Amino acid sequence: MARVPILTDVTPASSFAVIGAGNGGQAMAGFLALRGFGVNLWNRSEDKITALNEMGGIILEGEINGFAQPNVITNDMGEAISGVQVIMVVVPASGHRDVAEQMAPWLTDGQIVVLNPGRTGGALEFRKVLQDNGCCADVTVAEAGTFIYASRTVEAGRSHIYGIKHQVPLAALPAIRTIEVVRQLRLAYPQFVPVENVLVTSFDNIGAIFHPLPTILNAGRIESGLEFQHYKEGITPSIARVLEVVDEERLAVANALGVSVRSVLDWMEETYEVKASSVYEAVQNNPGYEGIAAPRTLNTRYIFEDIPFSLVPLTAFAEIAGIQVPLMESAITMASALHGVDYRAIGRTAESMGIDGMSPEEIAHFVLNGEDL
Repeated sequence: MARVPILTDVTPASSFAVIGAGNGGQAMAGFLALRGFGVNLWNRSEDKITALNEMGGIILEGEINGFAQPNVITNDMGEAISGVQVIMVVVPASGHRDVAEQMAPWLTDGQIVVLNPGRTGGALEFRKVLQDNGCCADVTVAEAGTFIYASRTVEAGRSHIYGIKHQVPLAALPAIRTIEVVRQLRLAYPQFVPVENVLVTSFDNIGAIFHPLPTILNAGRIESGLEFQHYKEGITPSIARVLEVVDEERLAVANALGVSVRSVLDWMEETYEVKASSVYEAVQNNPGYEGIAAPRTLNTRYIFEDIPFSLVPLTAFAEIAGIQVPLMESAITMASALHGVDYRAIGRTAESMGIDGMSPEEIAHFVLNGEDL
């Protein structure tokens, strides 16, 4: 993959705040700063903020190289988002609620908040939390279907970017504002492409298929300390057939809500140029999955993030649409038993997403216009 050039003659049209200084946040803040944009970087942990301030910035390596200096590196949310046009939230989905609560008092009219990514129902829940916490500002909440970088923090202040996606689907809530959000982002990120609405980005969540069940069905292997590849070895022919059924459930729910999304096989062909007749064949023929290790413990985001913030909201949509999703329900039940956590209780529900009591037609109207029928 070609390295991304750093443009020194850019005249930025936007200023950014990046919320989260983890693997993704440091990469994004560093890239934006190198491109000449005004960037404020926020993180909850004071220790991480102190380390970054002592470094004076962020070293990027890999696909992008350079020493980036954000304007502000802070754990003060008000300072981070004051006066910026676009707020890029780059924290795990489990942190979205807390970020929305902290952000609510400081947001002002016209600001754009982008979840990178939203998982399933992210923008819906984020907006609901803002409203529940007294935010009256006219703010647009948007979500990306995936995170643009494959990146890791090597050490404090040093981020390695392994790859950059060519296209990232994005939708705003309400959808009538999507084009304006993409226009604001395009100078920095031409990879963002508009899709119909946040139901598309929510259902086009392939991690919900490839992460939780292979981890759960390999639980004994993981707890025994065996090292194996998550995709190439963890997704056996039998487990691949299970994933195909879960994917059929996802597509059925999306279809019942009037949403057209890609199957896993179509996604694999479009994303990795791997054409196959089965999930097992696709995984085995995908060089991009080579060497990706399985989790070393069951305390992994493949469960504690993908179950409550991907599968639980998918089942909430299924109930509204009147679609049975027994494998998704089983995965949630097994994960809850494995961790001793009621993931249905802490996950994204119809109520937490602000769609409780709505019909599929009312949800379609809501995501388009941002208001009830």
